[in-house]
Amino acid sequence: MADNSEHRFPCDQCGADMRFDPKAGQLICDHCGHTEPVQDKGLWKGGAIRELDFKQALDNLLPAQDIEEIRTTKCPNCGAEVEFSEATHALECPFCATPVVTDTGTHRQIKPRGVLPFVLNEGQAREAMTRWLGKLWFAPNGLQEYARKGRKMDGIYVPYWTFDADTKSAYRGERGTTYYVTETVMRDGKPVQVQVPKIRWTPKSGRVARFFDDVLVLASRSLPGRYTDALEPWDLSALKPYQPHFLAGFRAEGYSVELDQGYDIAREKMNRVIERDVRFDIGGDQQRIHDIQTQISDVTFKHILLPVWLAAYKYRGKTYRFVINGQTGRVQGERPWSAWKIAFAVVLGLIVAGIVGYIAAQNQ
Repeated sequence: MADNSEHRFPCDQCGADMRFDPKAGQLICDHCGHTEPVQDKGLWKGGAIRELDFKQALDNLLPAQDIEEIRTTKCPNCGAEVEFSEATHALECPFCATPVVTDTGTHRQIKPRGVLPFVLNEGQAREAMTRWLGKLWFAPNGLQEYARKGRKMDGIYVPYWTFDADTKSAYRGERGTTYYVTETVMRDGKPVQVQVPKIRWTPKSGRVARFFDDVLVLASRSLPGRYTDALEPWDLSALKPYQPHFLAGFRAEGYSVELDQGYDIAREKMNRVIERDVRFDIGGDQQRIHDIQTQISDVTFKHILLPVWLAAYKYRGKTYRFVINGQTGRVQGERPWSAWKIAFAVVLGLIVAGIVGYIAAQNQ
């Protein structure tokens, strides 16, 4: 995670660190209650979020203002890039609850261009997680209570890449049209006429075109993709041009999926959509695709930060992680299993099956 020293805004009244309140659109001091509009700090800047040229970035030709140097330490357990301020020497990894000792390593990265501010506060995120845990069958009762009283949740801005691209694809394939023929088959020793479906294949070729806007790619390896994918959809229309005050009181993880790696993932997503477009263009009842040749141009990208509430609990010697979409409240996580609840359900199922079997036997 990035060094958060640039995200600290001392309160003019008491000197404590202020945090950004997304709903109020202002900085607030939890120590004395003082608030300050971001305009008073000279932080608010409007305007569109500028896309960056992909080829220029690969050739290391981005302007200096689009690059920053961050101070990070890698968690020895899960590999997360954990943030440290200059005054911090140790902390607990928010992704897996492992103690982490500071490092002095720094590296250069592309600056974020946009940020999606938190909508849910910590209390609302905890409520969403508690409701989600309550719906889990066979989860230990103790975990829900433990989570409700557990340690503070971490608000983390998780890094993503977005890619825009213009594509034109030429394809070759076949269109399958269903038709029916009458055939005679033997059933119970008697000939019966039935309608049998057949497919008539005809060659088909053509072109499809699509402009891709904001193909989203997770730029972190700290959390399993199956969790973060399940947090979608995100309303990217609410993105704000990146300013440090949005991160006041939160953390921001540095990206660990490099730009070229993110583009490869984005291309896979684009290819799936292009294949769907080709199948639609071929038409018919079934389609065969023999070849697709895609020309891609005007590729641009941006590095953005999306809000996630994160809880990592060590319960009975095992770590469980929960992630909450800080915009919508959607929850995903590692679910525990209660052995006694499963055993009870199995026994109850056997009893019910025995009763049903007994009643059926008595009715015969």
